[in-house]
Amino acid sequence: MNYLLLENVSKSYGDKILFDKINLSINKGDKIGLIAKNGSGKSTLLRVISGEESPEGENAKILVNKDITIAILKQDPYFDNESTLIDAIFDTDDPKIKAIKRYEEALVKNDNVELEKSIAKLEDLKAWNIENEIKEILFKLKIPELDKKISQISGGQKKRLALAKIIIQNPEFVILDEPTNHLDVDMIEWLEEYLGKKNLTLFMVTHDRYFLENTCNRIVELDRAELYVYSGNYSEYLKKKAERTHNEATTIDKLKKLYKKELEWLRRQPKARGTKSKSRIDRAHKIKEKASKAIYNDAISIDIETKRLGGKILELYNIEKSYGDLKILEDFSYKFKRFEKLGIVGDNGVGKSTFINIITGLLKPDKGRVVIGETVQFGYFAQQGLNLDQDKTVIDLIRDIAEYLPMSNGKKLTAEQLLEKFLFSRKHQQVYISQLSGGEKRRLQLLTVLMKNPNFLILDEPTNDLDIITLNILEEYLLGFKGNLIIITHDRYFMDKLTDHLFIMSGKGRVKDFNGTFTEYRQFLKQEKNSDENKTTENQSVKDKNLIRKEKKQINNEINRTLKSIENKEEEKQKILSIFEHNTEEDPGKIAELSAKLDSLNKEIVRLENHWELLMEKLDYLESESN
Repeated sequence: MNYLLLENVSKSYGDKILFDKINLSINKGDKIGLIAKNGSGKSTLLRVISGEESPEGENAKILVNKDITIAILKQDPYFDNESTLIDAIFDTDDPKIKAIKRYEEALVKNDNVELEKSIAKLEDLKAWNIENEIKEILFKLKIPELDKKISQISGGQKKRLALAKIIIQNPEFVILDEPTNHLDVDMIEWLEEYLGKKNLTLFMVTHDRYFLENTCNRIVELDRAELYVYSGNYSEYLKKKAERTHNEATTIDKLKKLYKKELEWLRRQPKARGTKSKSRIDRAHKIKEKASKAIYNDAISIDIETKRLGGKILELYNIEKSYGDLKILEDFSYKFKRFEKLGIVGDNGVGKSTFINIITGLLKPDKGRVVIGETVQFGYFAQQGLNLDQDKTVIDLIRDIAEYLPMSNGKKLTAEQLLEKFLFSRKHQQVYISQLSGGEKRRLQLLTVLMKNPNFLILDEPTNDLDIITLNILEEYLLGFKGNLIIITHDRYFMDKLTDHLFIMSGKGRVKDFNGTFTEYRQFLKQEKNSDENKTTENQSVKDKNLIRKEKKQINNEINRTLKSIENKEEEKQKILSIFEHNTEEDPGKIAELSAKLDSLNKEIVRLENHWELLMEKLDYLESESN
């Protein structure tokens, strides 16, 4: 079944063509990742697909299947600040989700009467399995207390809230713009698994390459205003893209040779010629146009001659650092070896950036010594970035640091050439920094660090706001970097590709040296967890059975009490009915009183019978759990 169809869709801003007569078909079950350089039109394409912007072109068509539900996750989702999280998450017409909202509100308000009614409604709709699934989603995405107002949560929490809302509503087609932003590794791995199993259709933009690898079955690339479609995940895309660029390069090389011949022919011709010559001239211009098509190769080697490192690099002796009761480092010692490539891993708030500031001398430890080798020259790319002079052009900013970098072959790499390698064309180098996008500024800040030619690089979250193509270039540079490297990043792919061991900061001042990649560390954690779970399974099973036995006994007692109450109420009811049947001369006031009593008894009997049914269903469930 076709969900969405794009035909001959174009879009441009001023002279810049973002995409030109592109075609795309999205079918049921497709899980598509969109890849492109920053500024080439990814977000615009998402807005066109979602209907926020209109396509351009006479024959442009966007056909959307009207029989499916569609949900969109924006980079910066909007919520009413005065709404509660419950209102935001459960804003839907789905009766089961509305019943769950009623149940959650009763829990928050501790309203027992409403709670009993909402439980009955959930039972009636058979919605307990959905309620359990929603609880898991909220838990996995670390959504805070549901009675909080939107104004009380952070931007990252809003993004997770929007993601949770989409998953809960279970649409058939989902458009996701950077879904892994503001998610920790546990959340990302859970989301990968969830989306992989779920029978839904995806179209998404993400810079997380493992996410693309583990989730997608198609990749589309927006490159020089054209859309290229590849079947398979990220690794398949890399293989097929390499084949495409090779074929294009071969074709362009042939066209250049042909154009040369045509140019020679044109130069030899007299000025006045007939139609045959004119058609050949037109053909030559077309060949020139195709031959001048630039092919970008993201596997660029940047072989910089790094300043020599001596024998002593960086030595830490018995380092301790705390902020009040929060212990960052406790009696930590380590000697760095030449050319180490180290990753630092830990939850937010354990002190990774503090650790870096101590290493670089920006922060003094409470105790211990930091000894830095004489030849060491740090290059530090901080998470918050740098304050760039907005009134300077891109090239002037880089030239102020250095005119060129020495290459290992004895040649020089000029500031212009380095900028070109990091996707700043000569024309773009003349642009003022104030006119750059967030991703371009981030890329430029990184270049200001690299241009100083350090031999000990420290990168704190360098991948934020960088597109996949820029990440590949940066990785290629760092793989050839002849110096020491420390990386802090949430990008699992980047960490795996560049580091050979990890410092694990687990809190309370503890730092463990793990000899392996980040993926190997995650596997180690899972094995450790499984081992612990296996050890406790038998004991837990006995405990669970005892708890179930105890709960069954309590429920049986409650069932007996409920049945006894129903029996008593039925006896009272029969007495009143008997009075009505045999005493026809009763006082009218007395009859009214007995009628009210009868009505009350009937309602109470219905309530008790419903309660009995719920208890019996709960007992059946416990019976199945104990078997």
